[in-house]
Amino acid sequence: MGKKITTLRDLIGAIKDKASQSKAAFISKPSNLSLHLAVLRATSHTPSTPPDDHHVSALLSLGDSSRATASSLIVIIMDRIHRTGDSTVALKCLLIIHHIIKRGPFILQDQLSVFPATGGHNYLKLSAFRDGATSATWAISAWIRFYARYIETLLFTSRILGYFLSYFSCSSEKDKQEEKISSFLNSDLIRDVDSLVQLIEETCKVPDSLLLEGNKLLYEVIGLLGNDYLSTVNELLLRLSEFKERLSCLSFGESVELGCILKRLEECKERLCVIFTVKKPSTELLWSLVNDLSEKIENLKVGKEGPKLLTFGISSESARFGNRVMKFGDSVRFSSGRYEMNNLSLMIVQGKKLGKVQ
Repeated sequence: MGKKITTLRDLIGAIKDKASQSKAAFISKPSNLSLHLAVLRATSHTPSTPPDDHHVSALLSLGDSSRATASSLIVIIMDRIHRTGDSTVALKCLLIIHHIIKRGPFILQDQLSVFPATGGHNYLKLSAFRDGATSATWAISAWIRFYARYIETLLFTSRILGYFLSYFSCSSEKDKQEEKISSFLNSDLIRDVDSLVQLIEETCKVPDSLLLEGNKLLYEVIGLLGNDYLSTVNELLLRLSEFKERLSCLSFGESVELGCILKRLEECKERLCVIFTVKKPSTELLWSLVNDLSEKIENLKVGKEGPKLLTFGISSESARFGNRVMKFGDSVRFSSGRYEMNNLSLMIVQGKKLGKVQ
């Protein structure tokens, strides 16, 4: 019985695909017809079958011609996902958006990042999505709601970083990234780490479902999530390694904020081990670094509160001078604690001069 229902659903889906193509040919502008057809081919009603890579590549290449074409293509994809009530079509649309983020041409990624033009946020509007055709499609709807939230978070994180997450294809790219990050302000680094941890927290909300077994669409989703996770780990390793070098430059408030973010990340570890069972050297290195940093930050909090009490014995003018130096040091873009040591030496010299005057 279940097989007959599935076959009937396949037949209905094929009819809907033909009808959609005919409708697109009838109402579309000649310049947009190829875009509509490319989207329909990549997001067919065929259940449990991921978008054909040939169709995905063809769609991505169409978005690499001009800004106007890329914008129209994004609008067509969004219209498709907002108008469908079919879980297969909705899931394939989300996969297409994810593929754009992962390997789309820059001009297409750029148009995705600013959609809608007046909103500043990618409102996928799938929080209420429900496909009640069968018990299976009802359960898959939970995946669609999760996946839409995840992609919105991925886009948000990408805006914060200024680029889309991806692997480092060569060591030279990683070296350039390390050099760039070494010039960041402490506040910029904290902001980046927070956004990356938000993405990991959203990943941990993936539904627990037996539907994953044998469902090629959901396997595709998990595969893309796994790639994003490893990319996120790489980005975190770069920034947390930089924090390790400049721990002595952090203010008390920055230390507390970073410590709270690391605690949130540690709370995700157990869930991540369940979702991604294969251990990678980079992930093991991340958890080791997180543990090391957390311990050092706890010690740093105590150490930073102590010296502040000593400044009460110095004249008000000296204290104001010291505060100005320390405040400047917090905002200067240094990648190690050497500048902090210079500040400390300068304050000691100033204290000795004051003692001689008195």
